[in-house]
Amino acid sequence: MKTSGMQTYDNKRVIYAIGDVHGEASRLRQLHGHIFERHAFAYPEKSILIVHLGDYVDRGSDSAGVIDTIMQLEGRDDVSCISLRGNHEEMMLDGLAGSFPTAYENWLLNGGEATIRSYKMRGDASVPDDHIAWLESCPFIHVESAEKLIFVHAGLRPDEYPNESPKTYLWTRSRRFFDIESWSNPRLEGWTIVHGHTPTDDFYPEKCAALATRINIDTGAVFGGRLTAAIFEPKATVRYIYA
Repeated sequence: MKTSGMQTYDNKRVIYAIGDVHGEASRLRQLHGHIFERHAFAYPEKSILIVHLGDYVDRGSDSAGVIDTIMQLEGRDDVSCISLRGNHEEMMLDGLAGSFPTAYENWLLNGGEATIRSYKMRGDASVPDDHIAWLESCPFIHVESAEKLIFVHAGLRPDEYPNESPKTYLWTRSRRFFDIESWSNPRLEGWTIVHGHTPTDDFYPEKCAALATRINIDTGAVFGGRLTAAIFEPKATVRYIYA
């Protein structure tokens, strides 16, 4: 299982987590702009970590532009960036590699046609090698141990964490995960799981609190909703920015 590793607590850093993008490149750039503008005003002395939760591609009109935007962000010196893999990146990689007989068709049926169009519109006959390499490098999960934050695309298996299959992090929509009051794993007590994958009904973030907390920031950007960034600052209430 590929993870992004453990990070040391830093009270001079603010973490921004961004939900499912699905080809909405212009809105992602707008949201990045909002983050930097707000950060410069509210936290000028602190560093920035941006965590993208996956599903950069498919359905929307500019998946290629989304990947370009994030790769450019990762090349900057004034921000740290972690970009997780989502199930749509997994389908795209499987489809391009022909991982199983119907992999390519499965990707197309789940929004891949829009991704292919986005590359053709910019003159690419196929997905560039650097984009494929970037997709392959995206980790499945990111853990901030001191802050007790777990970032993942879809969710996890509450009773098995941290020993579940990485496929769970990409795909799960289990009732067990969504019903946090039924969780009994002491390893999750006091932790916050930040995820996307399942669009919220009202296009606003969903926060559930009990012994553990689950925050869903897939606010349906490609379905007419919002593109959301959640703000995590030590000892502060979670806040949100939208585009």
